Amino acid sequence: MAATTHDQKTEEQTGMSRAEYMRASPPLLKPAALDRFTRVHWSVPVFIFVPAIAVLAYLALTGMRTWQAILLFVAGYALWTLTEYWLHRIVFHYAPEDGLGARFHFLVHGVHHEHPNDPKRLVMPPSASVPLAALFCLLFWALLGHWWYPVGAGFLAGYLAYDMTHYALHHYQPKSRIGRRLRELHMRHHFQDSEAGYGVSAPYWDNVFGTAPKTKKRSDQPR
Repeated sequence: MAATTHDQKTEEQTGMSRAEYMRASPPLLKPAALDRFTRVHWSVPVFIFVPAIAVLAYLALTGMRTWQAILLFVAGYALWTLTEYWLHRIVFHYAPEDGLGARFHFLVHGVHHEHPNDPKRLVMPPSASVPLAALFCLLFWALLGHWWYPVGAGFLAGYLAYDMTHYALHHYQPKSRIGRRLRELHMRHHFQDSEAGYGVSAPYWDNVFGTAPKTKKRSDQPR
């Protein structure tokens, strides 16, 4: 008897092809009006965060020397890349087997691994990103005073770059060598080993912390 493939199981169990299942956008919350806050168009973070980054950059450039602002901007960006890595590794992949913890994990990140090409759940919705950004900015202000302007600008720019990169890796075939490498690493995280490859826009931290995806001998990555 012929073996049943994963694609056949997906179609038999859900009535959808594998590609359709990966793009599906199941409801997460009730009522439907509340569930709308779990979805967002990829462009929304651009309209929210570009003005915030611009204001912070302006305040930084008018309140300190240019080299200081640039240096602290880069520091803020570097801080984001570390936050991206550890948030993904510790929070998003904290996966209890049952109970409220399991439900929380599915809401926060599990649904993305179940339906990785859902176009409305590839960037963080403002209902989560805005409060988190505000908390980080308050922390920077409390620790750094007016020096937080360029740090905040760099941090938010890093977050926005991450969101846009994540969306692009799931919906486009990159042409550049760097883009192809980023996509390869992220697809390995999804389809080869979800306990490796936590850095999406900054995969070098996986090399630092020993979680870099291992290269397979055969090329069988889903597209």
